[in-house]
Amino acid sequence: MSLYQTALDELGGTFARLDDSAVDALIERLARARRIVVFGGGREKLQIMGFAMRLFHMGLNAAVEGDMTTPSVGPGDVFLVTCGPGYISTAEALMRVAREAGAEVLFITAQPTGRCAPLADLILHLPAQTMADDLGDRKTSVLPMGSLFEGALFVLFEVMVLKLKARLGISADAMRANHTNLE
Repeated sequence: MSLYQTALDELGGTFARLDDSAVDALIERLARARRIVVFGGGREKLQIMGFAMRLFHMGLNAAVEGDMTTPSVGPGDVFLVTCGPGYISTAEALMRVAREAGAEVLFITAQPTGRCAPLADLILHLPAQTMADDLGDRKTSVLPMGSLFEGALFVLFEVMVLKLKARLGISADAMRANHTNLE
């Protein structure tokens, strides 16, 4: 079997274990949000930034934490965090700030009992290897470190876009109209 097929099989195994009703619950909360601010660290940030871009293409009020134009959050807003290993200090600190401001905190992780989990209003367990379990007996993926989780985030976010489009009745033409013309 090729390395490509092995990686694809590992991604498939991740989604075979994913609770799609939890994805739907997350989608519902995003659909109702007044404003959505997203956060991820490292390579996870790259994935969630792409998701924020698609939220913008759908006409939703979305921002990436840390950008100069990121608004404050409060009641009616969602702070969506991805942290595969279940804890990084920045995620924990930002989740606390968002909760204290009254925003709903949604958390995507491979470690649903990790240190950040108690700060979340909703946890989506994405069961893929991260740097929290990439060594020795715990290693389950041919991909290095957290690559399986990061790849799974890309696929998850693309499916979430499809689900949100259907839930909100957004057409491909409407999304295309929000795409930049400065390319």
